[in-house]
Amino acid sequence: MAVPSPVLTVLLLTADTDVQAQFKQALKDASLTIVRDSAAFQKETAKHHFDAVVMESRGTAEKSLLLPAHVDPSNTLIITGSRAVLKKAAKTIHLLNPSAGHPSHQGKNRDTSIESYLETKMGDFVRGMRNGSAKNLHPILISAVERPLIASVLQETKGNQIQAAGLLGLNRNTLRKKITELHIPVKRSKNKSRPAA
Repeated sequence: MAVPSPVLTVLLLTADTDVQAQFKQALKDASLTIVRDSAAFQKETAKHHFDAVVMESRGTAEKSLLLPAHVDPSNTLIITGSRAVLKKAAKTIHLLNPSAGHPSHQGKNRDTSIESYLETKMGDFVRGMRNGSAKNLHPILISAVERPLIASVLQETKGNQIQAAGLLGLNRNTLRKKITELHIPVKRSKNKSRPAA
């Protein structure tokens, strides 16, 4: 039985282990080749064709943007930048990668529940807040989740608070109180199919 080829082949040039780990996470379904220096980079690009080349730049722009002649920028995605830029690129790729949060066609079992998503995001948030010596996380987090939830439901119900309260499982007066407390703007859509008077 033939093994399917990876969707994407990527060459990553960086010695930073954090950047390497982030790209491994972001490109789980890709064939990722990691090199730590420019000599290994030159050898790999001479031996193989890559769909994308990611390079950590150091020094002047002229030095960091030199590509081997056999790497065709019109057929290869080129990402180059500082370690901070590469970390942001890895996060962006992870968010855009449809297989990062969904079961892939190869049958890998990935949890796509909202609880799993929130658990991951909350973990990152809590670690960041703990490092900053924050306190009273419960009300901060509840407010941070409650406001966009109510705003989304109100948008979905076109500002109809009775329908929104029903969808949220709240009493209409409780919903109105929360709208006021959380400063949520309510825009009511007019029904265009009203009969003429």
